[in-house]
Formats: sequence, structure tokens, C-alpha cells
Amino acid sequence: MDKHIYRIALAGNPNCGKTTIFNQLTGTRQHVGNYPGVTVERKSGMCRINDFQIEIIDLPGIYSLSNSSPEEKVAFQELLNGGIDLILNVVDSGNAQRNLYLTTQLAELDLPMLLVFNMIDDAKQRGLHFDFEKLSGFFGAPIVKTVGSTGFGMKELRDEVYRIAHEATPQRPVKPKYGPKTDQAIRALTDEVAKVQRPETRLVPARYFAIKLLENDPEICARPEFASLLASAEEWREAITTRNGINSRTLMADFRYGVIAGACREAISISNERRRQLSDTIDKYVTNRFLGVPIFLVMMYLVFMFTFTVGQYPMDWLEMLFGALGNGINSIWPAGQAEFLRALLVDGIIGGVGGVLVFLPNILLLFIAIAFLEGTGYMARAAFVMDGFMHMFGLHGKSFIPMLLGFGCSVPAVMATRTIESERDRLTTIMVIPFMSCGARLPIYALIIPAFFALKYQALVMWLMYVIGVVVALGGALLLKSTIFKGEGEVFVMELPPYRMPTLRSILIQMWERAVLYLQKAATIILLASIVMFVITTFPEKKEFSTDFEAKIAQVEESKKLTQEEKTEQVSALSGEMQSEKLQYSIAGRIGKGLAVVLKPLGFDWRVSSALIGAFAAKEIFVAQLGVLFSIEGADETSETLQSQLRKAYTPLQAFCIMLFCLLTVPCMATVAVVKRETNSWKLTFLQIAGFTAVAYVLTLIVYQGGTLLQLGTKLLL
Repeated sequence: MDKHIYRIALAGNPNCGKTTIFNQLTGTRQHVGNYPGVTVERKSGMCRINDFQIEIIDLPGIYSLSNSSPEEKVAFQELLNGGIDLILNVVDSGNAQRNLYLTTQLAELDLPMLLVFNMIDDAKQRGLHFDFEKLSGFFGAPIVKTVGSTGFGMKELRDEVYRIAHEATPQRPVKPKYGPKTDQAIRALTDEVAKVQRPETRLVPARYFAIKLLENDPEICARPEFASLLASAEEWREAITTRNGINSRTLMADFRYGVIAGACREAISISNERRRQLSDTIDKYVTNRFLGVPIFLVMMYLVFMFTFTVGQYPMDWLEMLFGALGNGINSIWPAGQAEFLRALLVDGIIGGVGGVLVFLPNILLLFIAIAFLEGTGYMARAAFVMDGFMHMFGLHGKSFIPMLLGFGCSVPAVMATRTIESERDRLTTIMVIPFMSCGARLPIYALIIPAFFALKYQALVMWLMYVIGVVVALGGALLLKSTIFKGEGEVFVMELPPYRMPTLRSILIQMWERAVLYLQKAATIILLASIVMFVITTFPEKKEFSTDFEAKIAQVEESKKLTQEEKTEQVSALSGEMQSEKLQYSIAGRIGKGLAVVLKPLGFDWRVSSALIGAFAAKEIFVAQLGVLFSIEGADETSETLQSQLRKAYTPLQAFCIMLFCLLTVPCMATVAVVKRETNSWKLTFLQIAGFTAVAYVLTLIVYQGGTLLQLGTKLLL
């Protein structure tokens, strides 16, 4: 890192408005990634104050530096790496007493610190009054008041950062006292730590490690350089326990809370006219045991209605754009030259990637709606309301939000599990999310349900597909929590922040971050899958056909007895038959016929088996593959004809089993890639693939064979 760049670590509790402050300071000059080996996001951004270049590292939201969660581990590692010139500690002004516990721990790092009392407007509305001069004296750090959502105080914040950065000897925060015996132990262990401390950790004071050894912090005690100090640290812990009647970790926490309580008692007061918070009034209804779930269902209905209603227009525009792009390339491409490349570009890349990117407006709108609900504080309530229900299946409320997102797309849903502190619960949720019926499966339902089920049954069948996915997901979670991820359930403690109106800026930044990640992780994989699918459905090329299709097509086109409409229909049919023979001869067709041997007990023939290959790349491709396999060109434009072909080939029972298998089988390639990335385990990724395949096969087998035995669904439901 350039020495002329001043580095700031932005630290604070979850829901303190830290991200808003980060966005205000850095704007769009941000970089989002992941810390190596873990799933916690790493955000950094650049800003300039006068002629001063600053890098801001946005640490994960944490309550302490105890190394008990992935967020706390990576926050400490970032600080351990050194090079931090200033800690910007963001405090929720309305919950200062709780937020300041982290401040007392950050003080032990002996780095210059600036306290940012954010959301000061909320605190004043609640009747809180602050003596910031006294607070600054208690903690040995200057204080700036801000309202991140409106930009209030940002100029003062920048000015204070600039002032501290140019001080010859910046002020250091006041370190807490822990009592005579404990302070004696800290001094003794500090001297011992200094002797064995490695060069890479010397940027962190030896006193900090001494305190962590006294607290019996597992991460610090496991470091090899401190192995020789463990016995001494244990002796001091026993001495402290004997003297005070409680262990050293609890004692030190009590002293920190005592310092905070004293400071808040002296410097923070509550007016007698403190008015009742609007949040409490709303929560009487939103978190009500009877009204909470119906209100949530209505909210989600509005989200999906917004997503699909508003998204329809840009989706149509994108479809026209990709269609025009393909037609344009076809029109300017020299006839007879590099036909394979033309077909690869138009049918493989534009057709495959374009078929997925048309859903991008829905994804973005869903992200906007979810970001809005998160920003208002409602999503925390939804998780709280669903907590009791989720406990029945070994999970808690925080697993509910990612599973809900799974109805839109499994990729961002898997990424959303990062908010779950418990590693077992997070992995369990990741493993079952793809059972939720994502938006990519909708084209399959939209094709099959109207073809096989009368109007009065269509809503019921669609509802069944979604319910089956939810039931299997929860059953899978219960099984996993009883076996692989067995352990005591985590206590679900979620802060319910006050309701706020999120800013458009923060919503758009969140949408942009998630959209970029979605495009990077999904679109690139779809591109590769589309190319692979094009190749295996093209080669080997069939040279000899059952009949001379080209001659027949020429004969139809030259006929004077047929109308233009009849010519178009017959040419389309002949071209489709020719394309079908080509596909059966290709690698994909041969694989499909091989798979049909295994899938025949499920009621699937070689055509369905072949289409399922494309479904692994992206569920939407299943419909397009069926269109080609049933000799229908442009399946999207002639879906009624395709539906009539399906009705001739399959029964409603087979159709239902096709949808059931597509719902439960292995997720798409993009989801598999994200699961590998988020779990950092090929073992769990392959276990998920195998598990989904087994569940889909067994349940579909039971439904098909049972339905056949009972003669259910063997006729159209009219």
C-alpha cells in the first residue's frame, strides 16, 4: 500500500448505520470482495479530503472482538495485518450504552480513534441528550455527530479526520482498568508476550494479546507463539477467579460495562417528555403472533407483484434487443462463410446468455424491494415472526430470509446466508435453499400446466409445486440438523432496529453491488454452459437423413398449389423433423437416450432426458430444448403447438412428474458454483448434488409408480 495513502478502519455494531457512513464517504469508489477462506464481505473504498488520499476499510458489523463469529475473526485479522492509521468507530446514538462495549475493546489496540455518534436525530426524538465533551474525555477520543442517511455532519467528520491525520502525535483512547489483581496479571503477561511476539503481530500491542490470553480466547490461545504462555495465563486466571469469585473473562466484561455505565450516567440524560416511539406502535401489529404472518404474506405478495409487474416492460425490451441483435448478425453475416461461428454466436451465446439476462430486471427489482424492506427495519421483524416456526425444523428466523429469496433466484439466496452467525445453521440453509422453487422454473410450469390441466386446476397445481419445494426444504433441514450438522440450537437474538426511511442512494448502491455479483457469478457460467450445450447439440453432424428434407422443402417452396401460409407451416414442420434427427444424432441426443434407460421408471423418455441436460446449465433452457426436440422452431412463439405435441406424448401424471423432478433435482450450474464458493468445500457441494439427485429420483419414482398403480393422472383433467 502506498505510504501516502491514509488508511481508516470503519468499525461498529450491526445496524449502527456504518454502511451508510461508508457510502457517504466513498460514493461509488468502492470495491467489494470476500476475505480469503470465509464468506464475509470485504468492502474498501477511496475518498479524498482536500489533497489527502484516504482508503477506508469497512469492517464487518461486530459486537466485540472476541473471535466468536466469522465477522469478528476477519475484523481482528484486518486489524492484525496493520497499516491502520485511524479507527472510525460508528455508534448508534440511540443505543450508545450497548454500542460502546466494542469501543472499550478497540481502545486496547492503542490506535487513534474517532467516535461517530450516528443517527443523532433518532436519539433526540427519543428524548436523549448528550454531553459530548464529557463522553470524549471518558473514552479519550474526539466525537462527531452525524445522520448518515441525510449527510448531516459529514463535513465535520471529514474535517476531523483531516485534523487527526495531520497531528504529529494523535490522541490515543483511554484503556479500561480491570481491578488491581487483573491489572497486575495484564502487566505480567504483557511483558511475557512482548518476548515471544512474532514480527507480523508486533503492530498490535502486546497488552492486547495479554488480555485475550486472560480471557482464554480460543483463537489467540491457539497461536503457536503463545504456547509457552498458556500455563502462566491459566495460573493468573485461577488467581483472579479465587480473588473475585468469577472467572477473568466475566470480570473484565463487567469492568467494561461498569466504565460504560458510569460514562453514560454522567453524560447522557433522558428528558421527561420522551415520547413513545412509532416503532413500538407499529410492532404491536407487525410482530403480533396472530397478525404477523398474514402481514408478512401480504408484504411478500406486494414485493413479487412489484417485481413481475414493473419488470415485464424491461424484460420485453431486452427480449426485443437480443432478438434484434441475433437477426442483425444473421442479416449481415456473409452467406456460406463460417456458418458454425455464426450459429454459435447467434444461437449459442446470444440465445443462451440472452435468455438468462432477460430476467435481470426482475432480479434488480427484487433486490430493490428487499433492500427497501431491510432499510426500513421490516425484514428483521419478519425473521423474528418466523423464528418459532423455523425452530421446529432445527433452524431460526435468520434462515428464513435467504429461503424466501430462493423463490426469486438461488444464487443471491445462497449469498444472503452470510447474515447467519451459526456456521451449522448457515451451511444447513445453503444446502436446502435450491429446493425453493426459483423464478427460473416458472417457464417450465408455464409451459406444462396449461397443456395438461384445466383452468380450474391450474392454480392448485402451481401452488402444489411451491408447497412441495418448501416442505422438502424444511424436511431436509431437519434431517441435516439431526445428522451432519447436529448440535444444540443457537439462541436467536436479533436486534429490532427502529423503523426508518432508507435513502435512495443506499438502496441503489446495494442493488448495484448485488447486481454486479449476480452478473459475475451467474452470467459467465451461463455463457460457458450455453457454448457447451451448443457444441454437444451440434456435433457430430448428421450427414444422412431418413428422407431428403432439403428436396422436400424446395418442392414445397416451389409449389403453386399451396398458399403462403400452408408453405410456411409445411416448411416449418419439415425443418423441425430434420432438426430433431440432427439432435438425436448429436452428443446430447445420445446422452439423452442413455439417460432414458435410468429415467424410464419415472415416466421420462429420451426427449425429456435430453432436455434435462440443458436444465443443469439453467432451468429455463429446459423449455427451449423441448421445443427443438419436438421439432418446433421458435418454441417461445408457438408454445400452443408445443403444448399440443406434449399432450400427444405424455399424460398429466408424466407432466406432473417432469415438473416435480425439475423442482427437486440438482440446482443449476450457477447455484452449484456459488455453493462451492460460500461453503469453501467440494465435499459439501458434491453432497448437495448427490442429495438433490437422490431426492428428486426417489420422490418422482414414488409419485409416478404410485399414480400409475392407482390410475391417477392418466387422462387430461378437463
